[in-house]
Amino acid sequence: MQMSELFENGMSFDEFLQTEDDESYREKGLEILESINFDEEYIKEINSINEEVNILIYGEIWCADCMINIPVVEKMKQYNNKVKMSIVNKEIKIENNVKLEEHIRLPTFIVYDKDFNELGTFKEFPRKLKEIMESGNESNSLVNIRKYRKGDFTQETLKDILHLINRRI
Repeated sequence: MQMSELFENGMSFDEFLQTEDDESYREKGLEILESINFDEEYIKEINSINEEVNILIYGEIWCADCMINIPVVEKMKQYNNKVKMSIVNKEIKIENNVKLEEHIRLPTFIVYDKDFNELGTFKEFPRKLKEIMESGNESNSLVNIRKYRKGDFTQETLKDILHLINRRI
């Protein structure tokens, strides 16, 4: 299966939120989406995207990191309709029947240009949080992981995605 086909067969954000019967997932996803406030400079950067960008997301509704990061892309879509998103679960099989779960951290965003040329990937956490976690300061890591889980790093996720988009388009 080509990536463009996989993208076309994926779910929208709303469909993703409906994949569990438990209404709390939908409520949490919408709560995070509504709480996201990007700085004006990043809104301008989102609005300046002038070619279609396709973001294929491997995610699961039960994954806390998915519930934090996927709403960031949905918010980007609200600012610019050239940003396209499709969500697939990690059980999807593609070429050679390789299960992606062996290679994919949740969430994994693969950013493509309009022709599905890969621009880069975002995996699991924003780069800034990864750097904090790798610093060796355990108490600082724990404090920042708690902040991340509350949604305080959504703009860092946005910055990482914009970096992938802008370095190639």
